[in-house]
Amino acid sequence: MLFATLNHALPETFAILKPGEFTPMNRRFQVAVVGFSAGIVGLLLFGAEYGRSAPPDGPYTHLGVYSEVLSHIQTQYVEDPDIKAVTLGAINGMLEALDPFASYLNADQYKQYMAAKQSPKADVGLVLSKRAGYMTVVDAIPGSPAAKAGLASYDVIESINNVATRDMPLAFAEILLQGEPGTSLEMSVLRSTKPDPQKVVLVRTKVDYPPVASRLVTDQGSEPQGLIATTTLDAARVREISQDVVNLEKQGAKRIVLDVRHCSTGAPEEGIALANLFMDKGLIGYTQGQKVSRQDFQASPSKQVTKRPLVVLTDRATADACEVAAAALLDSKRAQVVGERTFGDAAIRKAVTMDDGSAVILSVAKYYSPSGKAIQDTGVAPSVPQAESEAQAEDDNVAPDLQDAAPVKQGPDLILKKGLDLPPEQ
Repeated sequence: MLFATLNHALPETFAILKPGEFTPMNRRFQVAVVGFSAGIVGLLLFGAEYGRSAPPDGPYTHLGVYSEVLSHIQTQYVEDPDIKAVTLGAINGMLEALDPFASYLNADQYKQYMAAKQSPKADVGLVLSKRAGYMTVVDAIPGSPAAKAGLASYDVIESINNVATRDMPLAFAEILLQGEPGTSLEMSVLRSTKPDPQKVVLVRTKVDYPPVASRLVTDQGSEPQGLIATTTLDAARVREISQDVVNLEKQGAKRIVLDVRHCSTGAPEEGIALANLFMDKGLIGYTQGQKVSRQDFQASPSKQVTKRPLVVLTDRATADACEVAAAALLDSKRAQVVGERTFGDAAIRKAVTMDDGSAVILSVAKYYSPSGKAIQDTGVAPSVPQAESEAQAEDDNVAPDLQDAAPVKQGPDLILKKGLDLPPEQ
């Protein structure tokens, strides 16, 4: 009952917020917050009292702890707390703790979000997630304004057009990146090796993904190998990869090397289709959620196009559809995976709307590898680890979000070289 009341009350309060409004509270809002806070405090006190007799790990026990923390903030914090900021931060922090791709949008923001989905505008080519409360780069699409500016995986976007991204909904940040072609936006970017934020100005444009590329490699001192690379995945590209495999085999390829580095976009179901090109039996993966029944995806023999040995190249920007494929091919021992641990993003997401028009965007089911690993939680660890640069190799034991994500200096393509040089028996 208590949580049902909170669920109803919170959206009504946040409906007052306007997109991009991060200014101090006006008088009218203060009055609304006071009334709302009084109700919350009463509910929290009830939760705290009930929590004393509740199970040790039950929800009311945790609500009692929250009640106590809020009480100390209100009575002992150095100054009168901004309840609006505290509550909004609590909601965003709660969502981020559950899912780095979750968002809470008030009614106006949600309308903008839906409009942007229906009529996409020019963009700068960034794929984002949330880490430590800030916008974090999953990848900069090759050839996009963001990539040309040197933005890379795990860079932190501190602000967009002077609006701090701390506690900003992920979906709303994606809206801010869009605009009319030729218009510019300014971002403050933080990298681990640079103590001060870097100012970056990008000009929005229509972002086009590079086409699927394929070629026969014959200069590695071994049998010919077919190299195929893609930076996004959709049904058309899966068909193109299928045809490229056939063509490369006709040219004499004895092994296929599939390069999915910087492939950070694409519906996970396309990853199922990609894996099936190389598998004739077995479990490719499955989805499951709290309210979503398990659905298995089995390989169909009729969809396999080759039985040749396979190598898959990954990096920290490999995400979503290609992670599903890499996990399936690795777990089934159909392929060797060479490179870096992938980013971790493969889920079915849904916008859950509230009575006031606001919405929470949540993952309602995750994609799992055949061995039962949730890809969004763990990413895909390569069977043959190889850092993208020698300098980065020194940081292999450092958590990815603490590593330097600056663009790799021009030099040998170590991951590609490792993949092409693998002996057949390895």
